[in-house]
Amino acid sequence: MAMVDCRSLIEFCRAFEQQRNMAANSQASSGQNRHKKSKSLNPLSHPFCELSPFAAIDILILFLALGALGVLTVPYFKLICQESSYLLVAALVFIGELVYNAPIAYVAGLVIIIAVVTAWEWAGYQARKCGNPYCKGLKKAIEFDIQLESEECVKYLPPLPEDVFGARRLELGQDHKELEAELKKMAPLNGRTVLIFRSRCGCPAGRMEVWGPKKVRRIKK
Repeated sequence: MAMVDCRSLIEFCRAFEQQRNMAANSQASSGQNRHKKSKSLNPLSHPFCELSPFAAIDILILFLALGALGVLTVPYFKLICQESSYLLVAALVFIGELVYNAPIAYVAGLVIIIAVVTAWEWAGYQARKCGNPYCKGLKKAIEFDIQLESEECVKYLPPLPEDVFGARRLELGQDHKELEAELKKMAPLNGRTVLIFRSRCGCPAGRMEVWGPKKVRRIKK
């Protein structure tokens, strides 16, 4: 039985809910503040520009200062680039002479290094795989996925086998009820929130489904 720490997941759900509420509130008030926002984005109507009669002089002084800084620093950059090009050419000539004198040894050494690195990466990839034939062998995959499924999505989804997400049971500890409440807030009407826990290799290790509130359908008389 694997133990799962749910505190970070609960904090993520709360932050998601707050972000969604803020987005809904901003969309509701965007229509009322559209004219005010367009006026504030106009640089000619900004109060700072109205109270700064010397703004053009300040901009001119700024450009002059940037130009003087460029005049002082360009020669140094030019000198550094020239010296770097000389050193690079000398290094290439030296390496070319070494390879020309003993080409077989250097080519063999390069091939051996590439083979060792490739074998090391392949061994690490095989060690990270969990035995699942479709395992991708990731180094550190995300710990969980959250899917919000609407009523239509749930209706047309095919049923999943029980052993798709492994046979291990996941122990959520004392935070199980709190996590379930947060997931229920995220779920759409007549839909559900699907939480998929993943192993380090990326394969699913467990699944948790929390249904959202039911939509009350009015009966027409």
